[in-house]
Amino acid sequence: QVQLVESGGGLVQAGGSLRLSCAASGRTFSNYNMGWFRQAPGKEREFVARFWSALSRAYADSVKGRFPISSDNAENTVYLLMNSLKPEDPAVYYCAASHVATTDQGRYGYWGQGTQVTVSS
Repeated sequence: QVQLVESGGGLVQAGGSLRLSCAASGRTFSNYNMGWFRQAPGKEREFVARFWSALSRAYADSVKGRFPISSDNAENTVYLLMNSLKPEDPAVYYCAASHVATTDQGRYGYWGQGTQVTVSS
């Protein structure tokens, strides 16, 4: 079992930055692929980014170049640094873990409770 707790959400102006954190506990952190997903009101949850190692990460086209994902194995934490936030970025952001390197949310067996990101214009 892996327990995930997100933090770092909040209100930010358009063009600003926020860093989300996902702290994992339980099994060995480095054995999991870690992903970020988001769900805006009235929309389906969508993939944002994933990280397994420096050589294995992926991004949604909508955030590529703006939202770098990184990991600190010593802290069992994965980060999502959200830069140049846009009006279309507000959502509840979820951290998730899977046993395979995938963007398919159906393959993620462990989920955090989510953290709200709001962008003001």
